[in-house]
Amino acid sequence: MTTPAAGAARTSLSDPRVTGVLAEIAAAAEHDGEVVRQAYATAAGWGTAPTPMQAAELCSEAALPVAPDVGRFLYQLVRAMRPGLVVEFGTSFGASTIHLAAALRDNGAGRVIGSELHPDKARRARDNLARAGVAEFAEIRVGDALQQLADPPGPVDMLLLDGWKELYLPVLRVLEPALREGAMVVSDNLPMLQPEFLEHVRDAGNGYLSQSLSLGDGIELTLRTA
Repeated sequence: MTTPAAGAARTSLSDPRVTGVLAEIAAAAEHDGEVVRQAYATAAGWGTAPTPMQAAELCSEAALPVAPDVGRFLYQLVRAMRPGLVVEFGTSFGASTIHLAAALRDNGAGRVIGSELHPDKARRARDNLARAGVAEFAEIRVGDALQQLADPPGPVDMLLLDGWKELYLPVLRVLEPALREGAMVVSDNLPMLQPEFLEHVRDAGNGYLSQSLSLGDGIELTLRTA
């Protein structure tokens, strides 16, 4: 059996601060099913569909993290691409943001801009990023993502879509002018994605090359070709 050489490089994913916070988020996520079920039950009694903020309030205790293999994939993608700017739709407790920011830290440069509708979740994500030791590489914007992400501070090299599924296409359209050629779009929760979104990113005429990958419960990986 071989052992790592003395002084062998370690990634931030092995940093105890990062692994500790990710473990806390994973533990919190064990209750997500019950939180979501209660949210649906509560909203069903209202007679009208909840507003986005009401829905966010009902799910404020749901961690909703990316699956561990999706998190590792995000880390690997950032390390390989060395992006200057990563944008994330749907921060929640910050598990995916930590993976992205950890990769940027190991690259030595770059920035991730996350977005979260619920203020308490945004505060929790910022605290998690700080305790993981990667806060300097991340910014969390609070509010409607269609407004908060509409004016990125430069070309977008990578986009993670992991919020409300019905907003994937509107958020993508808002950011399309800023997506550089060669940018990657990662869309989580493939079985839940709306047909209109998948049709858009799988149409080469829209300037994309896209395919599904069997990570987590499925992701769509999309290359911006033009």
